[in-house]
Amino acid sequence: MGSQATVEVPVEGMDCPQCARHVCDALESVDGVSRADVRLAAGKAVVELDPGRVTMEGIRRAVASAGYTVPAGGAEAAALGRARQARAFTRLAVLLTGMVFGAVLLVVVAGEWLGMFERATELVPFPVGVTLVVLIGWPPFAKVVRATLQRRVVSHTLMTVGVVAALVIGQWVTAAIVAFFMRVGDFVEGFTLDRGSRAVRDLEAMAPRTARVLRGREEVEVPVGEVRPGDRVRVRPGEKIPVDGTVLSGGAAVEQAAVTGESMPVTVGPGARVFAASLVAEGALLVRVDRVGEDATFGRILRMIEEAESNRSRVQLLADRFSARYLPVVAGVAALTFIIRRDPIATTAVLVVACSCAFALATPVAMLASIGSAARKGLLVKGGRFIELLSRADVLLLDKTGTVTLGRPVVARVEPDGGVTEEELLRLTASVEQLSEHPLAAAVVRAARERGVELEEPADFEAAPGRGVAGTLAAGRVRVGSGSFVAEVGDALAGAGGAAAPDGATRVYVTLDGRPVGVIAVTDTLRPEVPAALREVRRLGMGHIEILTVDHEGAASVVAKELGVAYRAGLLPEGKIAVVEEYQRRGRTVVMVGDGVNDAPALAKADVGVAMGAAGTDVALEVSHVALLRDDWTLVPEMFRIAHRTMRVVRMNLGFTAVYNLVGLSLAAVGILPPILAAAAQSLPDLGILGNSARLLRR
Repeated sequence: MGSQATVEVPVEGMDCPQCARHVCDALESVDGVSRADVRLAAGKAVVELDPGRVTMEGIRRAVASAGYTVPAGGAEAAALGRARQARAFTRLAVLLTGMVFGAVLLVVVAGEWLGMFERATELVPFPVGVTLVVLIGWPPFAKVVRATLQRRVVSHTLMTVGVVAALVIGQWVTAAIVAFFMRVGDFVEGFTLDRGSRAVRDLEAMAPRTARVLRGREEVEVPVGEVRPGDRVRVRPGEKIPVDGTVLSGGAAVEQAAVTGESMPVTVGPGARVFAASLVAEGALLVRVDRVGEDATFGRILRMIEEAESNRSRVQLLADRFSARYLPVVAGVAALTFIIRRDPIATTAVLVVACSCAFALATPVAMLASIGSAARKGLLVKGGRFIELLSRADVLLLDKTGTVTLGRPVVARVEPDGGVTEEELLRLTASVEQLSEHPLAAAVVRAARERGVELEEPADFEAAPGRGVAGTLAAGRVRVGSGSFVAEVGDALAGAGGAAAPDGATRVYVTLDGRPVGVIAVTDTLRPEVPAALREVRRLGMGHIEILTVDHEGAASVVAKELGVAYRAGLLPEGKIAVVEEYQRRGRTVVMVGDGVNDAPALAKADVGVAMGAAGTDVALEVSHVALLRDDWTLVPEMFRIAHRTMRVVRMNLGFTAVYNLVGLSLAAVGILPPILAAAAQSLPDLGILGNSARLLRR
């Protein structure tokens, strides 16, 4: 088997979930394609393939065989933009035409009720009427023909059969009206999907297109794609920051709502991190480029929102399967209607009123609306599957340091031992800890620098996640961390840390060449918004909340008591995984909230892993299923509220669609609903789904 590559292929002409499935099936039938992921909202397919066996021409032919097209050459993005504009214009034209035709329809229906219908049809020859029918309904008719040749049934298949049936019994006006409402149905369906994915497109529009790069002493405006890490970028007042980077000079108030959802501007200066798509409201900045384009935080957010369409919920998968089986059921009802009643008019109405698209739209429109709306608030959900899991979660597990606490601990006490001074203990500890990313390490380093202690670069460095670090200095081998970590090479801790540490403080043990030299007590502060957020989470139905931490019993118990939750202390990363698996074996749905670094394994293992403050953090964005793009605990209950609201809307959409279709089929089968009104009625469920799902966008 050859090496695998992933390519993105723009696809024109898709306007419904069924279209996306057909493109996916066509691509996966190509020899050498291992997987295809078709993203309807983004108008493209992501294809995993063997480049030695698959060519772009083969991809293009496969898409064409399904009835869609791939733009040729290097103008794919422009072509997609033009296609979207063209579809928007076409839909507007259809809508305006529909308003005119609606008035005509009322006249036609009234004429039929007054007995004038048959006399009016005599004025137009039947062949001319058939020609009008074909012209009105040609695009959907063409799709049906292509699908039939490939032995596939699409949503318009039954309506097309209904048009043919109307022509067979000589009612070309009925056939023309049915064909017209097929076009109206396409418009409504496309408009519904566009409305659901508008939040995603609004985010895409926020991405900056150019950057002011310093080339020597000159300032050159270039496309963002030409900017490279290490370049220096100038950002003026009122401009968007085009890259992720570090401020070299200047100061500004930066609006980061596009990236983190933070509503208030953030003041930044030299050394601060800034993110692409943020707006400089006041001031000016010189920024060193760290990441650009798709690698920047905003680019990764966009990519993950696109990928969210692939993580479909269980409800959506059930709806897709039901939709696939619905059309044969309708065909059976039509056959029974004809056999029992011998009424071709009623049989035609049954075929026309069937609306399988509404079942396919009921879930994805609501999910797209929620995912896009949540992203604007700084809450990145990677798919409908996780929205559904959040809605029925009953266990919430929390990391302590950096999650329920501020993650900015301070040194409360320095307890030297073994003949060293406080300053020497701080120097040894901070010299090794300066290479660690753990919040406790940052506290020790910060305390040493505040006292003016000069640090030494260790000759080597060893890190054990959640346990401690080690390094070699001029004085010898230094180990810093938990008691078990420093003792596992035979270090004796008897007598170390004899002084009482503050309540809830975490002890950091230090040894030099196997000899205890002291203990540093570090304390952290509870985030002030956590108690209220957890009360709201309980009100939303969370059954069990528990803190999992590597910290000792005393530190964990103080925080857990203040929050009124259970806790487990002294857990390494594998211990947290074991707790997650323990609850999952009991059939519970587990949500794990952590900082996305030491908690990465548990985040990945949980049913829903939630990373706090994930903006710019690679491991958080990649491993978690939900990322809170700023350190704001009010987003946690909001995450659950969004999930509950979304699933209520989905259930309402599915219930409404099922009842509507059942009533429509029944009225058509008994002859109450004529084909003309059946054609008009089959477009209404899409509008109902749109209206119901739009509530998620407004909140």
